[in-house]
Amino acid sequence: MTKTLTEKRALVTGGSRGIGAAIVRRLARDGAHVAFTYPSSRDRAAETVKAAQAFGARGIAIRADSANADAVVGAVERTVADLGGMDILVNNAGVAILGPVTEFTIADFDRTMAINVRAVFVATQAAARHMTVGGRITNIGSGAAERMPFAGGGAYAMSKAALVGLVKGLARDLGPRGITINNVQPGPIDTEMNPADSDFAKGFLRLMALPRYGTVDDIAGMVSYLAGPEAGFITGASLTVDGGLAA
Repeated sequence: MTKTLTEKRALVTGGSRGIGAAIVRRLARDGAHVAFTYPSSRDRAAETVKAAQAFGARGIAIRADSANADAVVGAVERTVADLGGMDILVNNAGVAILGPVTEFTIADFDRTMAINVRAVFVATQAAARHMTVGGRITNIGSGAAERMPFAGGGAYAMSKAALVGLVKGLARDLGPRGITINNVQPGPIDTEMNPADSDFAKGFLRLMALPRYGTVDDIAGMVSYLAGPEAGFITGASLTVDGGLAA
């Protein structure tokens, strides 16, 4: 197996479960040392650390709430201190709070924006101060930025659409320094929060070109590709991985 990310140093926010944990595993499998943040479950974080270490990588779990800007910056600084620098940032942490617009609370709106938008900017700003030529930043957006096929997701879709504009703008800031920034926009992915065998999933499947939910590894593979040497000419892009939902 060719390890395309050998000795690279990465931080994945929200990396203890689901898509985030799959990204940690894939980056480690491809040779990177990986730190990741988690909000609460030490047991889940410990499992992810062990999974990274099984590939011979260093795995570091950092407890941090992405709604807290200081905690986000602290996670970046600890990653740099413990791993000796940072080459890869994956802004994966996110929340999906759904509800009709007439009942959606300002508190839920503020938390959605704090985690899905502000934390991405804060982590990117902090990481960019340490990155050099070849740095890679990837945000986990959502296909909802392009298409929201059900009611109640307005604030969530708005937060993910904001990332589309963010990477276009920051690509201009970071490009002259040889750093790329992109979004990966998952469609329906089989996770604990959105299982492929649920009644909710049946509605999605009727809208998709491929008759299946995606896997967390489908997303992790795209993230690893963007972090690697073959993706050096991709920046400012939002790459949808949705089984044809938006086709």
